[in-house]
Amino acid sequence: MKLKMAIVGFRHGHIFDIVARIKKFPDLILVAACEQDEQTRVFVEEKGIVKITHTDYRKMLESVECDIVAIGDCYGKRGEIAIEALKKGRHIISDKPLCTKISEIKEIARIAAEKNLKVGCQLNMRNMAQFIGLRNLIKSGDTGEVHSIIFTGHHPLMIDSRPYWYFQPGMHGGTINDIGIHAIDYILWATGMKFSKINAARSWNAFAKKYPHFRDGAQMMLTMENGCGVLGDVSYFLPDSYGYGLCFYWRFVVYGTGGIAETSATAKNIIFAQAGKKEVSSLQLPASDDGGYLRDFLDDITGATNPEKLKTQDVITASYITLLIQQAGDENKREIDITDLLFTGSSAKL
Repeated sequence: MKLKMAIVGFRHGHIFDIVARIKKFPDLILVAACEQDEQTRVFVEEKGIVKITHTDYRKMLESVECDIVAIGDCYGKRGEIAIEALKKGRHIISDKPLCTKISEIKEIARIAAEKNLKVGCQLNMRNMAQFIGLRNLIKSGDTGEVHSIIFTGHHPLMIDSRPYWYFQPGMHGGTINDIGIHAIDYILWATGMKFSKINAARSWNAFAKKYPHFRDGAQMMLTMENGCGVLGDVSYFLPDSYGYGLCFYWRFVVYGTGGIAETSATAKNIIFAQAGKKEVSSLQLPASDDGGYLRDFLDDITGATNPEKLKTQDVITASYITLLIQQAGDENKREIDITDLLFTGSSAKL
């Protein structure tokens, strides 16, 4: 039996990946598509991406039978849409970020647990060959105990071609929340450890002087349960002319008692300097898991998931931690203990 999916919002291009994959998954069928913005509606239909059936998502939820709602609206609108869809008994999957407020992620967690609904997210770093390989290396034990992780998730700002709503107050929700969630989810998955503390975070306006309120700079300092230190920079600082082709676009360096491992989203291998050896190894990449985030979500719905795959509790936990880091950066907060942060089974403690 096919699961019926409806889409709310096409304001960011990432949602088009879900549209394309619906046709490739035999268990999915698209039954409705909603877009409130007229300019976006025209673009979507003229490009033949999908037929827009509704302009009011609440009316769509009332009138259309569906199992899943996929969300691709402006960041600042996603939390409200997610909550309404969950209240109506629909599973949800969203482009990242899932929402922009701590109050929203708490409500999403509460309703999903109460109604036994699943929450998915396009956290596709888990699906990339470089980062599958790095995780495999960590899990093999060859890196030893991990004590430091340094990552950069730099993006080009492309200020004149980004959707205009990015720069509307209240719509973006912060650069840490926008970009950093990928790293937070990945580090939890790759190490199998929890975060224990947000030591510091910073969010500021650097290059985007055209919009003084827009904080394009974003850094964080975190601690994991074994004392491992994490330093991250997810600023919009890449020169536009290079696009996403530089190694600073999702680059991870992992320091363990067994050696140092490094790779990036643009790398052709994994570099490993193993303790006790004199020469640095270049490790071959494994196969990617193309579309894995959507497959994991559907498995979560049917109960076919396993602890290695992305599931509801992972999405909610990563979203909540990232929002806490964003808040720390916005409000200049320091040394926030998150040891007791937990989401397990049918109970959410956030």
